[in-house]
Amino acid sequence: MSEKPTSGKPTSGRGQRELRVRVKTAKGRKLSSTLWLERQLNDPYVQRAKREGYRGRAAYKIIELDDKYGFLKPGARVVDLGCAPGGWCQVAVARVNALGQNPRKPRGTVLGVDLQEVEPISGAEIHQLDFLADGADEKVKGWLGGRADVVMSDMAAAASGHKATDHLRIVALVEAALAFAFDVLEDGGTFVAKVLAGGAENEMQAMLKRNFRKVANVKPPASRSDSSEKFVVAMGYRGREIAEGAGAA
Repeated sequence: MSEKPTSGKPTSGRGQRELRVRVKTAKGRKLSSTLWLERQLNDPYVQRAKREGYRGRAAYKIIELDDKYGFLKPGARVVDLGCAPGGWCQVAVARVNALGQNPRKPRGTVLGVDLQEVEPISGAEIHQLDFLADGADEKVKGWLGGRADVVMSDMAAAASGHKATDHLRIVALVEAALAFAFDVLEDGGTFVAKVLAGGAENEMQAMLKRNFRKVANVKPPASRSDSSEKFVVAMGYRGREIAEGAGAA
């Protein structure tokens, strides 16, 4: 597995013909499940993840974002909120040199947190925790044992089927991740989080622009075209004093 792919886009050999897999509807399986399975089997990012040893196609979202903005530097201390199944952690471990495989570069650290249990990842410290529970942020700060250079969040609430409710849930997750980032980021640090199609909420967008030198709302190529997700990348954290003042405003 290469440390930094030159492109986040799936590749195929010239002249090869793409063969689409068709899935027959099995007894007891809903049509929606059949369509999901067919999409997975034909998704080039899913296929590439299997070849390259990533735990899911989501790994390529953070690869593409980091290829563009370069926030996962060797030696960086990274917190990954909502890390299951672990693809983002895998990418971070390689790029911040958490295993020390390149002795000529500084060695970073990766801390992952998720509501569900995550299989161990070499080079990353993983904890099972409900990040929205009382005192959860203090626990994560304790595990971190210092400041972070990058806080990234791929947290997502279980879909209820009610659009307004789902919207409020994901906003609450982004707000919780941002509050944590304000508390632990080093000056100049980076915050990366999944948001909705419109990007960060207007109030949140204004807060990000006050507290970071550069803010971008991006839909990386690995994010499915029919998905409403986007990602906010906020770089150049201005410092905790500004964040505290913004929170009091």
